[in-house]
Amino acid sequence: MISQRDVVLLSFPFSDLQGSKVRPAIVMSNDRYNRRSRDFIAVPLTSNVKLRDYAILVTTRELETGKLIVDSKAKVDRVFSVSQQLVRMKIGRVKTEVHRRMASMLFELVSQ
Repeated sequence: MISQRDVVLLSFPFSDLQGSKVRPAIVMSNDRYNRRSRDFIAVPLTSNVKLRDYAILVTTRELETGKLIVDSKAKVDRVFSVSQQLVRMKIGRVKTEVHRRMASMLFELVSQ
């Protein structure tokens, strides 16, 4: 089962739907939702660590378990829903405080 705070590798389809790329993402949705739904809510990770709004640096130090090959940024402003069937594997789990910062940033984005 996919769990909140998991770092997963997903198959993302190309826009022409002729192929796909494997990309990392962090599971944001809670475990109750993840158990009841075929989908989950996630935030993508990028290895482009340039300064950008609504992004949080995620390195191996921010993981409770697992390891990242390169330092990355969680693009909180790119939240999306995806099928659990597209998960290739779990590669780690972010620390609770990192997830809380991401959730707070997401709330800030949708608040008035």
